[in-house]
Amino acid sequence: MPDKPWIDAIVQVLQESNQSLSYTDIADRVVQQGLRENVGATPANTVNSYIIKSINEGSKLFVRTGRGIYWLSEKINAEENNNSPLSDLEDATNDGEDAQNSTGLINAFGMFWERNWITWSTTPKLLGQQQIGALSVDFFKQIGVYLLYDGSKVVYVGRVIDQPLGRRLFQHTRDRLQGRWNRFSWFGLYPLKEDAENTNVEINDNYQANFDTSVLIETLEALLIEGLEPPQNRRRGDNFKATEFLQVRDPEINRLQVMRYLSAMSDMIPQ
Repeated sequence: MPDKPWIDAIVQVLQESNQSLSYTDIADRVVQQGLRENVGATPANTVNSYIIKSINEGSKLFVRTGRGIYWLSEKINAEENNNSPLSDLEDATNDGEDAQNSTGLINAFGMFWERNWITWSTTPKLLGQQQIGALSVDFFKQIGVYLLYDGSKVVYVGRVIDQPLGRRLFQHTRDRLQGRWNRFSWFGLYPLKEDAENTNVEINDNYQANFDTSVLIETLEALLIEGLEPPQNRRRGDNFKATEFLQVRDPEINRLQVMRYLSAMSDMIPQ
């Protein structure tokens, strides 16, 4: 069975839904329902691009009901008591490009990846996919912060700025931490770049952010170290010079405890 055109597949998913869906959920359902076999490496981005393009070209097919959330205009028009009438819905025309291309400071991340799913070398492949059925992307060149786990316990927090994530993780298979972790999570700053067909997708390591990435990465690392207190980190994060404040117990709590104690003592005295 040939692949449905993306627009047709998106419309079918939304027609079968009883509520608006995020572009990620739409992409998931396209894959799950077998509407397309060829979904590229970033199907969620593809869905978002098609919908935004349709809206920006003046089509009334889709309506944006929230950031990254869409429904069919015909469904909204058919509802007499809809909680989100067309006049109150968000307009994607002016900020469609931002919604499509910007995800904030962190552009990609992976949670609880398995160490033993990787063939370790100085240039290991860190393969991930946006959805089941999507083509895989190699995140070897990513930069950012990462966590090492022993089971479910975080044992180490690290950062990668001047070398790729894959090489830094490889080093941890050879250094003092080599026998202390079996899973890892990572949070990357580099976005993806892809060709027009969404088939050749790779890390955009030429990405130029409008902020100092090294300061951000150092700050993220420091916050994770302070918050998680991983046992294998030998020091606090660099450039973390904020003043720490120790919690003070509210005096009212002490007063209430004394009042309860006195009340309890009074109840014990024979009348």
